[in-house]
Amino acid sequence: MLLFWLLLSGHYTPFLIISGLVAALGVAFLGVRSTYADEEGHPVEFLLRGLVYWPWLVMEIVKSALKVSRVIIDPKLPICPRLVRARASQRSAVGIATHANSITLTPGTITVEVNRREHVFLVHALTEEGAAGVVDGSMDARVCWFEGKH
Repeated sequence: MLLFWLLLSGHYTPFLIISGLVAALGVAFLGVRSTYADEEGHPVEFLLRGLVYWPWLVMEIVKSALKVSRVIIDPKLPICPRLVRARASQRSAVGIATHANSITLTPGTITVEVNRREHVFLVHALTEEGAAGVVDGSMDARVCWFEGKH
């Protein structure tokens, strides 16, 4: 944030830079001491993998949106809502949250429950195809890669 502020402010005097550094270090220290900063607080280690994962997720969202749109437009309305359980191979809080949120962001599926002890998600799917897509493990594998597990 300090670098962002410096970039936007355009003021680069030694006093402002030094006092900004001291303030930034002080806030970081207080965050760690008060346990406000935790393991998932700012996971910069996922940034580079995210540059590959997020475009893939956007494409999955677009493909799923088109499929759900076709289902809605179909006069027969071929929905088959169901709850399915899906394995979650992730172990970190960031990995689990990314996987659960990726499912929810994909049209036609919603993560209803996360069971961290058993590493299982309960997911509501609008169609059989959506349910099969959740259970097949392809998103799980992608999120594992994003998490750095594979």
